[in-house]
Amino acid sequence: MIENSYLCRMKLPLHDKKFRYLLAAVILAVVLEILSLTGIHIPHPYAPVIFGLFVLIVGREVLWNGLQSLVRLNFGSINLLMLIAVVAAFYLGEYPEATIVIVLYVLGEKLEDIGIENSLSAVDQLISSAPKTALIKETGEHIPIEEVRAGTLIQVKPHDQIPLDGTVENGETSVDESPITGEPIPATKIPGDTVFAGTWNKSGFIEIRTSKEYKDSTFSKIIELTESLQDNPSGSQKFIEKFATIYTPVIILSAVLLIVIPVFVLHQDFHHWLRQAITLLVISCPCALVISTPVAIYAAIGSASSKGALIKGGKFLESLATVRAVGLDKTRTITYGKPIVSDVIPLNGNDRAELLGCGAGTELFSEHPLAQAIVDASKREGFTPHEVRAFESVVGEGAKSRCIVCNDQMVLVGKLDFIAKYRHVSEEIRAIIASLSEQGKTSVIVCCEEKIKGVIGLTDEIKPDSAQAICSLQEQGVETVMITGDNPQAARYVAQQVHIRNVSGGLLPQDKAEKIRELQQHYSSVAMVGDGVNDAPALAASTVGIAMGAAGSDTAIEIADIALMNDNLSLIPWLIRLARKTVKTIQRNTFGAIAVKIIFILLAFFGYSNLVLAITADVGVTLAVILISLRLSSSR
Repeated sequence: MIENSYLCRMKLPLHDKKFRYLLAAVILAVVLEILSLTGIHIPHPYAPVIFGLFVLIVGREVLWNGLQSLVRLNFGSINLLMLIAVVAAFYLGEYPEATIVIVLYVLGEKLEDIGIENSLSAVDQLISSAPKTALIKETGEHIPIEEVRAGTLIQVKPHDQIPLDGTVENGETSVDESPITGEPIPATKIPGDTVFAGTWNKSGFIEIRTSKEYKDSTFSKIIELTESLQDNPSGSQKFIEKFATIYTPVIILSAVLLIVIPVFVLHQDFHHWLRQAITLLVISCPCALVISTPVAIYAAIGSASSKGALIKGGKFLESLATVRAVGLDKTRTITYGKPIVSDVIPLNGNDRAELLGCGAGTELFSEHPLAQAIVDASKREGFTPHEVRAFESVVGEGAKSRCIVCNDQMVLVGKLDFIAKYRHVSEEIRAIIASLSEQGKTSVIVCCEEKIKGVIGLTDEIKPDSAQAICSLQEQGVETVMITGDNPQAARYVAQQVHIRNVSGGLLPQDKAEKIRELQQHYSSVAMVGDGVNDAPALAASTVGIAMGAAGSDTAIEIADIALMNDNLSLIPWLIRLARKTVKTIQRNTFGAIAVKIIFILLAFFGYSNLVLAITADVGVTLAVILISLRLSSSR
């Protein structure tokens, strides 16, 4: 039984005039049918006129489309079935039945539209919320966002929507990025932080320097891809649509035979078998079959988009359901791709404050990510970087300076090879560095004059949800493989932390694609998860390419089949569960719809069915298929 909660999810548009008009028509048609069954009839010659007008008013589009299909000899048209059924019912004088046939059929079509609208509600909401204008600081005027050039300074007031991608130049605020990333918690934004079009400024007044024109913005690309979902229909959808074009003429032929054989061969009652033929035509309408796949697909895609996962079409959702192995890049997929200080090892009588402070003082002037990580760690722990002078950067090796706090002594900060050029490095220190290296960590030595103050270990921080996401994939029977360009030692260490057994490190982009092809030979259907830049060949080679953290990355959105607008790796196992559930829902809907039709077709062939029962069953199955499919829109 379908729970009431699912019925509630199908938002019936009572404000829609056509829908209210159809409900009234259904009630009236049912009342007239009940009166007819109790022996109360509209007298002739008024009955055919009244019921005829009723049918023409309610079903004029269906009948007209059916007539056009007849003229074109298009026997694959569902509308043609309805036209034949209504005309034959009028011929038999079954006016109330003809009215119920057309009214319930039109209501069924409306319910199909409602099902699609409800399943696409998340996507429609995204598109309808697109900003229209931007407030230009220089002129103080609102102008259409299509006219704003990159590099323009715009202003966004509290509770207004951010109209264009850019960087915060002035002000601080919190931004609701859920329309783009699916993250429900607002993100704090300060000068220098990136913001995206379509997100909402929750609190402070900010000024943004635009980085892209609207047509190139992340939000615009999402809308373009969303509107083109029809370009990538699922395999099931294409099969059902093709099946319907063959199925309908077969049913028309069967209805003809259902009259010809009993009447002209077996010499039985013409009117009785004409009724059965009409019943066959009505119950055989493939409405539920045709609607079962698109409603399920769109409901699932809408559910995914609400969590920040953009699926580019039904065929990619179905392909994801078949995935048996997933290749994962390391940097910016399993890890953040940003180094952090993991180990602080003071030596020769120095303490943690001295080591970090002295190292940060020299690294303060360097733009290298490792240098910035040391500076951040020193400040985070409350250690003021030492004041230095005569800073000198040695590209690819390290840096030099004179530390004023350390009595103007020469300070060297860098990797082992750099320090070894100038100072003696003991076996003890080499052993520490070797130990850190085995853990996939990078070592930076801080040396002041002749003495080494200590070693700072840095690592690419693993995302907190990575291990759980990978375990979830493995529990689903999906093999996980790390495919990365990073050095094999670092790759193996990270893989060990997140329970990945199969590791390939030190790969170039083309090597990653070749590795995916090798996996496909073994597992057939393989997904690749990466950041969409150096992983582009592998994403393209995979069965399903999934781009991580695609917000702001044009390459990721364009190349991948599925773009995750946030860095939430745990979405991958959830998406696979959703895809498998969607495919099972489509299969069950299809089987159920066919089973009901077979039952009523058999009843018609044996002469035990009737029009009202047939059309009620058809609309009932269609409604059930829609409601069951809409359950996917709230998948957890």
